[in-house]
This record gives sequence, structure tokens and C-alpha cells, in this order.
Amino acid sequence: MRRKPIIGLIYDFDGTLSPGNMQEFGFIQAIGQTPEEFWSKSNGLAIGQDASDILAYMKLMVDEAKKNHIKLTRENFRKYGEDIKLYEGVREWFRNINEYGEKHGVIVEHYINSSGLTEIIDGSPIAREFKHIFAGSFLYNEKGEAEWPGIAVDYTAKTQYLFKIQKGIFSSRDATKVNESLADESKRIPFTNMIYFGDGETDVPSMKLVTMFGGNAIAVFDPSRPKKKESAQKLLRQGRVNFITPASYTKDSRTYRLVCAIIDKIKAENELRQFTRYK
Repeated sequence: MRRKPIIGLIYDFDGTLSPGNMQEFGFIQAIGQTPEEFWSKSNGLAIGQDASDILAYMKLMVDEAKKNHIKLTRENFRKYGEDIKLYEGVREWFRNINEYGEKHGVIVEHYINSSGLTEIIDGSPIAREFKHIFAGSFLYNEKGEAEWPGIAVDYTAKTQYLFKIQKGIFSSRDATKVNESLADESKRIPFTNMIYFGDGETDVPSMKLVTMFGGNAIAVFDPSRPKKKESAQKLLRQGRVNFITPASYTKDSRTYRLVCAIIDKIKAENELRQFTRYK
């Protein structure tokens, strides 16, 4: 019996599923700063020492938490995640798309590929919707408090995780299996079966990689912010993405209709490939 094709929907988080950065929904308020103040400090740290933007913000979180006597435990991170705001329709999105996929003979899986923090996403209302979350995380001391970045996900790390999703590897640490050669028919989710959702610069290499190998990339934008739409249109003109759409995920949205059409296309292409294997 021929197995159903698996279609992987892979999402950035901040600006893609949520209108802001996840640190802005609890942590930054807890240290008594505005988002502008925190990100200005973080950017200054990175620029001043020619360092990674991701490592800079993670170090700043640890430093500011200590300064304000806040314990950065996994539990507290999850509490910050509970207050994350989501775009319209996101909570129902996964059920609706899963049902569409099941009705049309495919399996739909959802993944996060984010420069944010796994610990915060774990506390969000949609955490259980994902097959796996690839994102940053901390190392913890014997008291269970974050003290050092464990995983920092920049734009190059994001491309690595696409290959892990392709091969069905659910370990951030693995650096062996991801580099092993694998026949196309043995790949769990080939690039042609991937739909990548992103909104910003850290997504560009992943978007390009997915489209280059025959998959589909979608740039989402907040329609209330004209510059975000302009950025999405630029990505489309440059061939980095196949489509752009407002960040609305309701069942009557352009995003839903678009993804359903892509699922239909992937299903049809998988069926056509079966005819090339005539013996």
C-alpha cells in the first residue's frame, strides 16, 4: 500500500505567527524596560563587539534577569509564553489545515524554525500543534536557572534545520545523520513537500533554499504596517518566495486558500511521480 505523502508546514514565529517578538510579551516588562530600550541595548551589544545578534539578546536576557533578581527557569519562560499574542485565526489554523489535508489524502505536519526561544514557545497556546520546535534555548545550572545560551538559531542554522526536517531528525544537537547521504525516495519530507512561512531577514536563506529545490515559500506581512508589505513584495520580486499574503489565518483568509491550493498541487505532483515508476 502506497503511503500518504507528508507535507511539512514550517514556520518562523515572531512576525509570522505572532505580531511581535516573544520577549515582548512578559519578559521585557518584568525587567522594567520597553521593547525599544531592550532591543537598543541588544543591538548595541552586538554591534559594539561585532557579535551575533541572537547570542547578544540571549546574553542580555541573562544579565538583565540577574540585575532585576528574576529567575529564568523553564517554568517562568513558559509563563511568558502564555501571554504571547497571535495573529487572527492562528489558534484554529492547525486544525483546519490538518482536516483539509486528511480529506485530500495527505498528512500535514507543522514545525517551528525560529530565532526565538523554545522555552517561551513551549508555553504558548499553540505549542502542542508542532511536530517539533527548532529554536534557541539556554543551558541551565543546578538550580534550574538559565545561565548561558545553549542553542542560538541564526539564518544559517535555520537552513540546517530544513535538512533535519527533510530526513526526520528531531535533534538540534545532531551533526552526523543530517550530513549522511539519503536517496530521494527515502527522505521523510522532500523539499518539494515543504511550505515555508516567514517574514524577515533571518528567513531569506531558508526561503531561497526551499524554492530552489522545488518547494514553496510564503512571505507573510502585517497589513497594518506598510513597510512589512513592501518587504514582502521585495522578496517576491527577487524570487526569494513564491507567494505573499497578509498574516491572517482564518478559514476565509487568502492564506488558507493559498495553502490549500499548494497542498492540492503537491498531492497532484506526488501522484504524477508514481506514473514514472512503471515496470
